[in-house]
Amino acid sequence: MVVPTRCFFTKGVGVQKDKLASFELALRKAGIEKFNLVYVSSIFPPNCKQVSTEEGLKLLEPGQIVHCVMARNETSEPNRLVSSAIGLARPKSNKEYGYLSEHHAFGETAEKSGEYAEDLAATMLATTLGIEFDPDQAWQEREQIYKASGKIFKTTHICQSATGDKNGKWTTVIAAAVFI
Repeated sequence: MVVPTRCFFTKGVGVQKDKLASFELALRKAGIEKFNLVYVSSIFPPNCKQVSTEEGLKLLEPGQIVHCVMARNETSEPNRLVSSAIGLARPKSNKEYGYLSEHHAFGETAEKSGEYAEDLAATMLATTLGIEFDPDQAWQEREQIYKASGKIFKTTHICQSATGDKNGKWTTVIAAAVFI
């Protein structure tokens, strides 16, 4: 059984004439291009410690199989706004699991995409913890309810946005939660 004990968050943007090369450049900006990335779903493991990107990268070796939750978006349309975000919601008890969410959008600012991803993760966690809330309330109102419950310790997000290259080159944005 492999349960990650650490996690770091990273993001990047790449611009290139080829779609794949644009993605590679985004991975480079994020510092994770040298790993064999395996996408996993949305569970933040119990007893998992969030570490800095720099600290996390020091623990990995080129070619290593690395699990991550990744949000990715791309465009070749000039001036089109693209974003990718990862949201995190952690329960108060480190012995319980939390949630990660991915969000990919067109036309949303980094702030809006990031808050949406954070809201998604918090809502998924809140439903598993039995926290009652009105899903039609604004995120800021629900965030206060979640935190006041005493069951949710932390919510946060990471987001990368970019405007599509004016000459139509591929523009790729990524955000990732990388497990160690």
